[in-house]
Amino acid sequence: YTEIFLKDMEKLNIDKPEIITKATENISQMIEYVKEIIKNGYAYETSKGIYFDISKLDKYPVLSNRKLDDQIAGARVDVDPEKKNPYDFALWIKAPENHIMKWESPWGLGYPGWHIECSGISIKYLGEHLDIHGGGVDNIFPHHTNEIAQSESFLGHKWCNYWFHNEHLNDESGKMSKSHGAILTVSVLKEKGYNPLSFRYMCLLSHYRRQLTFSFDSLDGAENAYKKLRSKTSSLKYDESVNEEVFNEWKNKFVSCLEDDLNTANAVTVLHDLLKSDVDEGTKYKLVSDFDQVLSLDLLKKEVKSIDNEAFILEKINERSEAKKNKDFEKADKIREELLSMGIVLKDTREGTTYEAI
Repeated sequence: YTEIFLKDMEKLNIDKPEIITKATENISQMIEYVKEIIKNGYAYETSKGIYFDISKLDKYPVLSNRKLDDQIAGARVDVDPEKKNPYDFALWIKAPENHIMKWESPWGLGYPGWHIECSGISIKYLGEHLDIHGGGVDNIFPHHTNEIAQSESFLGHKWCNYWFHNEHLNDESGKMSKSHGAILTVSVLKEKGYNPLSFRYMCLLSHYRRQLTFSFDSLDGAENAYKKLRSKTSSLKYDESVNEEVFNEWKNKFVSCLEDDLNTANAVTVLHDLLKSDVDEGTKYKLVSDFDQVLSLDLLKKEVKSIDNEAFILEKINERSEAKKNKDFEKADKIREELLSMGIVLKDTREGTTYEAI
């Protein structure tokens, strides 16, 4: 499943994280965190496990602002008579005999609670201070709420500056999820003949805090629009002459959309306005290349069915090598960018520079 997921990410031009780790590879770290939270006076032990005591906090539901007194006791949580409060959550669960995954701990054989897995891994690999923590809206309560409670009780200070929550992808019957028996993978879209980047384009046209309803009709519309966009952008020709003043003016328009609560739909509108404008082709090409670092829609990538212009490519590689020898790195980078726009990737090795079509 992990391999399939990563391949689907690649099809959508989503960057692969620098660190990918499993919860099961970090159990010892989680046990240490639970021990520290107990030591700090925020947790207690029962016959079923180690629970976080939410009564120790001045304010528990900091993200949702909900009043727990208004909730029905036991709703969405396990009813355990040994709990001090209905919303106390498990940091460590003592495993029943038939439980498959369990580890040795100071409290006997058991396994970590759902929430401590995320705090443990985040703090271990990203440090004690996070800038942005993301997730779906359904994680606000209780998952992210519990992450904040246990992380700050462990660390003794504020953990994360910003919480970023995206809305659900729905189909016409409601939320698209395994539990509802309806999921659609990127691989299936490709098997049906769709370009996965058409789906990416469809998502970019909606705000992340708005629910998006998927249908094949809407995907057909997005694919047609994406093809038209690609025909305009991929036909742009590279030109060294760039009007820096015009470049900065349009880039600022694009960036201001992203700074406005990541409004990708408006950012795409700026791209379309640019293509319809009378901006010179060299500046336009550079702007599209710059925008696509965010949009990742392969806007300048040309279809290369076969490498029938080998002589030209080799000439450009030699020209680039000469530029590097003369320490003209700006020219060398421009040649690499020019070839990349043709779908040619250069690879520098000890034996020299090779290339391949993408």
